[in-house]
Amino acid sequence: MTDTPRLIVPDDPALPAVLNLIRAEFAYMDEVIDPPSSVHRLTLADLAAADEVWVMGEPPVACAVFTVQTDKLYLGKIAVLSMARRLGHARALIDHAGRRARSLGLNWLELQTRVELVANQRAFESLGFVEVTRTAHPGYSRPTSITYRKPAPRSGV
Repeated sequence: MTDTPRLIVPDDPALPAVLNLIRAEFAYMDEVIDPPSSVHRLTLADLAAADEVWVMGEPPVACAVFTVQTDKLYLGKIAVLSMARRLGHARALIDHAGRRARSLGLNWLELQTRVELVANQRAFESLGFVEVTRTAHPGYSRPTSITYRKPAPRSGV
């Protein structure tokens, strides 16, 4: 893979394609997770207002939303087009997130996945993430999400 992550600015004409990519690649979860994904409430305005939206490819075949939080960079809405999987796009975005976190003086990368999404859990663990907590969405007495974290690299990835 030779592609490198590209930052999408709020008025980028690729932003609708990013929203479509996220919606398409999260759609399978509708039959798997409870409660439903927040992707159903995600809008172009939300993406435009995000701290950072990074993509791979032109048009985008992979994306991730980076949110700066106290001491960590939160990675959300990681999506890879089904026909572009297994090409290293998610790894490239996560490696890039590590470099961004370090450049911003942040010590951690953090993300969440649902308890039902075992394949996602394995993928994140294979990328060095470690489970730190399980939480329940409002109104649920059982855990619905798993939070994963890993240290931002000290130098080069």
